[in-house]
Amino acid sequence: MNFFDKQPLFRIVSVFLLIVFGMGSRCFADYDYINISEPFTKKIPLAVPVFKNLSGAPGGGEIAVDAADLLGRALDFTGYFKIIDRGAYLERPEQKGITIAEIDFKNWTDIGTELLVTGGLRLEGEVLQLEFRLFDPFKGELLLGKRYTGNPSDLRKMVLRFCGEMIFRLTGKYGIFNSSIAFVSTTQGGKTIYMCDFDGSNLQRVVDPESILLFPAWSPDGKMIAYTSYKNGKPDIFVKPVPRGSGKVLVSYKGMNITPVWVPGQSTMAATLSYEGDEEIYLLTPSGKVAKRLTKSWGVDVSPTFSPDGRQMAFVSNRSGSPQIYVMNLDTGQERRLTYEGTYNTQPDWSPAGDRIVYSGMKKGISDIYAIALDGGGPMQLTRGEGRNEAPSWSPDGSLIVFASTRDGVSDIYVMTGYGTDQRRLIEMPGEQTLPAWSPNIGE
Repeated sequence: MNFFDKQPLFRIVSVFLLIVFGMGSRCFADYDYINISEPFTKKIPLAVPVFKNLSGAPGGGEIAVDAADLLGRALDFTGYFKIIDRGAYLERPEQKGITIAEIDFKNWTDIGTELLVTGGLRLEGEVLQLEFRLFDPFKGELLLGKRYTGNPSDLRKMVLRFCGEMIFRLTGKYGIFNSSIAFVSTTQGGKTIYMCDFDGSNLQRVVDPESILLFPAWSPDGKMIAYTSYKNGKPDIFVKPVPRGSGKVLVSYKGMNITPVWVPGQSTMAATLSYEGDEEIYLLTPSGKVAKRLTKSWGVDVSPTFSPDGRQMAFVSNRSGSPQIYVMNLDTGQERRLTYEGTYNTQPDWSPAGDRIVYSGMKKGISDIYAIALDGGGPMQLTRGEGRNEAPSWSPDGSLIVFASTRDGVSDIYVMTGYGTDQRRLIEMPGEQTLPAWSPNIGE
């Protein structure tokens, strides 16, 4: 729903050993592997062989395949890598060995491998130990080694933990692997809120169906979701713990109470309220009381989003005649218009790096996703004429964007890189899926 139209957490369980092999003075991120200024211009050829069953335990072979497959899929999801087909491999670490002394790196460079991940596992009863090693085959060098211990049911958590450590090694950021995505769905009739892991797995309902639910927003620690509900016959703002817990009314002033968003690193929130007449943006206390009115204009002001340091706020206003994006300096109250191209620019989301704002813009009746720098230079178009593309939301590391699109008929949730490449559908479920919101990294 566009207002102007009026229309896993994951953690490691029982991890008792975490070892870095051979890091020494090389604990810094290797930005020469991933160009962080243009990270998606070239995909890095990455090989992820089947893990070696080091203990030879029955059942270990299946886990070895599952671990490698999960690792490959998770790293492929980032958009940084091209996963090399195992049919091209010239050697099999699961048979030969996974250490630097046991690997013939020429066999990997000959097939174009630029990064190699080997792994091994030991299974003793209900205790699973996983080892991971990241190599640069051209240098014949170990870049990262980790060992985790848990239960077989913790396989996904351990693999994703290594993925985060690996991306941190290469980019200086932990990536997306302990983040979730909330969204609105009509799969059970009315509009309710679901959430899933970063890659669409672990789908679960967050709020039971109750009339109309809109605008999910994550708290800075990822433990709460705020949303607008018509449960009481008008739009009020509710909050609830995720994934379980009961929602409670936080803001219920006369008129509209919509588009909630938390201030980064704080327990305060901003939202659009209309209890004083027209729709304006207000700063709210943790208990939902009005602390300060932030916007003062004759038009509708809606959809606040904050810079990472919380000192600036972007929002949508139709004060110039059509919905456009404005930026306010919260220290001085000074406002400036940011978007000039397009007749209908809404749903802004400020990047975690603080340098760009992504939004839904309309030109000639077609709605697409754009990103614009804070200096207001020409916006970059990220989607192009494939249905209606709306409600973009940045991943916590700023590398990916989740959005809603009707390119395949009804609205569904899609993901792309921050530069518009690798666009793909995230989940498949009945009904319409809209208004996605990417969580912060949970538990960092």
